[in-house]
Amino acid sequence: MDIGQEFLAVARRRLVAVAMAAIGVGVPHGAALAEQSADLIYRNGFIYTSDAHRSIQQAVAVVAGRFTFVGNEAGAAKLIGPNTVVVDLHGRMLMPGLVDGHQHPLSGGHSLLGCDLHYARLTQEQFAGAIQKCLDETRSEEPNGWLEVHNWFQEAMIGGAVMTKGVLDQLNTQRPIFVLSSFGHTALANSRALAIAHIDAHSPQPRGGHIEHNAAGNPTGLLQDAAFAPVQAAIRPPTHAQDVVAAQAALTALNAQGVTTFLDAAADLRTISAFSDVQKGGQLSARAHFAVLIRPQEASDPARAVAAAHHLAQQFDQGALQATPAITVHNIKLFLDGVITAPAMTGSMIEPYRANVGTAASPRWVSGTNRGPAPYFSPDALHEILLLAASYGLQPHFHADGDGAVRAALDATQILRRSYSSELIRVAIAHDEIVDRKDFSRFAEVGAIPVLSMQWEKPAPDTVDGAKDYLGPARYRYMEPAAFLADAGARIAFGSDWPVDPLNEWFALKVGVTRTNSADAGPKYHGRLSQDRGLTRRQVLQAATINAAYELHEDTQIGSIEVGKLADMIVLDRNVMRIPAEQIADVRVLRTIVGGRTVYQSGDL
Repeated sequence: MDIGQEFLAVARRRLVAVAMAAIGVGVPHGAALAEQSADLIYRNGFIYTSDAHRSIQQAVAVVAGRFTFVGNEAGAAKLIGPNTVVVDLHGRMLMPGLVDGHQHPLSGGHSLLGCDLHYARLTQEQFAGAIQKCLDETRSEEPNGWLEVHNWFQEAMIGGAVMTKGVLDQLNTQRPIFVLSSFGHTALANSRALAIAHIDAHSPQPRGGHIEHNAAGNPTGLLQDAAFAPVQAAIRPPTHAQDVVAAQAALTALNAQGVTTFLDAAADLRTISAFSDVQKGGQLSARAHFAVLIRPQEASDPARAVAAAHHLAQQFDQGALQATPAITVHNIKLFLDGVITAPAMTGSMIEPYRANVGTAASPRWVSGTNRGPAPYFSPDALHEILLLAASYGLQPHFHADGDGAVRAALDATQILRRSYSSELIRVAIAHDEIVDRKDFSRFAEVGAIPVLSMQWEKPAPDTVDGAKDYLGPARYRYMEPAAFLADAGARIAFGSDWPVDPLNEWFALKVGVTRTNSADAGPKYHGRLSQDRGLTRRQVLQAATINAAYELHEDTQIGSIEVGKLADMIVLDRNVMRIPAEQIADVRVLRTIVGGRTVYQSGDL
């Protein structure tokens, strides 16, 4: 056993010992951990436990932030003491708190507070008008203050309008402007912003990104992935105090959705520090996990990159979970490509995207030559980074949108398994929008967890206008292959990717079941997406609870309602298992409880 394996084995034994001590070896499900009065009891409910038996119970009891009883009314009644708080659910559904296995909460918090295009379908004129409104509202920032614009749904521009710096240059301002697409892989900058970042016709193409040029060879203002890093570097970042406010705003929004645990899937010192200070102020209301970002540019020195991630883990990780929410840092994040949809088409593909050699009015689609970029990390670099990270106990979390990137992640995981089992190192591959059929079964074979953003599994501007013709029918029939992967044995986990999309967990879970958009999306986007059958209700609830907890290596502590586990749970206004599937999108959270403490409530139970 090498040093890394020994480190992980010791850590694993410690966590198992903690879990066994908490739950008591041999305590049957539905029995009390100890015959003592409870601090808190929820009774008379439809309690979806998300346990291995998918059992439905009537009542739970909590002592010191952990479940000490899960079972029937009679059993719970025996645990009522003089100081027990008893909540009558009146038949309402109670379930584990949602575990969001992939999001970007600090960015989400800032988008709630800043200039926001709200993911809207816009004409060029509406796009320009919305940004001009933000400029007019912040005139005190003229002439040098940056304007950052959030949540531009680039793929939904009406008429397929392609934005360039010229649209921004015509606005009534002298300020540098940076517009980030909601997918987070494309940005638009005006001429002043490009000049400040020293991006011109002579700038080399960066590793892991692309500068778009016009016919004359000049930058158009559109920048893909690593290409907009110089612009972001030129922007004065928010102050730490502003980050803390954004983190607080994010937590408030997450708790209202029923999220009790999240993974920040591209973290750095700044993001972790913000949530750490929220915790120090006693306001951390969800269990905060962080995947430290390792950028493609850092692949030239893997040892240094992994050591920096390990240093952040040593600095901030607070160990095994307790009742009170804390900071966990035991993941790394690696982007392998961009996004599969047009106009970006930066997803790494096995076969080329198709190209229109006809006209817009009379299209003729043929196989093109553009496969998107090669995976942003070479196989050798990935292998070295994963082995080094595993030696520190760090779990890899990949971004892989195209089937080429997915295959690269699976190949790297397969090599990793020669040294580390899936029990020791849990590999997550996020998004997986296009997966080659040959790779469906490989997720289970190599122990990789697909973390799916289910709200994408519907007809919409990005999945229809920006994908159908470009992918072609052979690939499009498998787009967003959630059930195909599940049927091949993969353990599906959920991650919203907020703020890539609006924070609407219940709409996402509804789409995971129905594969349909909302009724008001318009006729073009009615019907179901691709030939994937969709997941069952139980599968989507498992994905957003125990499976996402497994992804985060926390399934012994959270993710299901079982004796000995932490009392993270939510009360809903309707029963997800019994309402028409389309109505899952309308679910509202009445109460969110973390470690036995209510962190959000709407109305009186």
